[in-house]
Amino acid sequence: MILTELTSVLTAALPITQFKAHLRLGTGFADSDLQDELLEAYLRAAISTIEARAGRILLQKQYSWQLTHWRDVLRQVLPVRPVSGVTAVKLIDVAGVEVLADTADFRFVPDDICPAIEATNTVLPKLSAGGAVEVVFDAGFGPDWADVPSDLGQAVLLVAANAYENRSGTGEAVPMAALSLIEPYRVLRLKRGA
Repeated sequence: MILTELTSVLTAALPITQFKAHLRLGTGFADSDLQDELLEAYLRAAISTIEARAGRILLQKQYSWQLTHWRDVLRQVLPVRPVSGVTAVKLIDVAGVEVLADTADFRFVPDDICPAIEATNTVLPKLSAGGAVEVVFDAGFGPDWADVPSDLGQAVLLVAANAYENRSGTGEAVPMAALSLIEPYRVLRLKRGA
């Protein structure tokens, strides 16, 4: 399985102003955009870290997920959350020819823990021998920073500030305070591959 980010978060959606305030940048720096590129890089890295640890996508992005087979022919759980909708399901044959699956054959099931696509008839669309399926979907709390839960947003600022202040790499990668903030969002996996 291959998960690919098709769109990235726009710079305007990032909390650069809040990050400057969090860092308490001195007079002249907080009002200047001199360090904005550097601050953006730290924020993007911190967002990726929090997303990986919490298992949640913070800001809305579009993804492509390719599979060589369905794990369950009745219901396929999507790899990230929250998912706001499935855009397309493409069946790809061994020659690489793509065909859109009939939307009458599946439905998107929104769920905070296990968003999925489910078969509406008997089974999910059948894959050809040696072929694959590509599921295109939108994930994230929303397009704006205000859509991100405040505790996850605070965790991002803590991780970004820690990285900014410890550029030599001698500090802890994720501060304990940030780990505490993301803990309620983590999903306990009780079986392999769920």
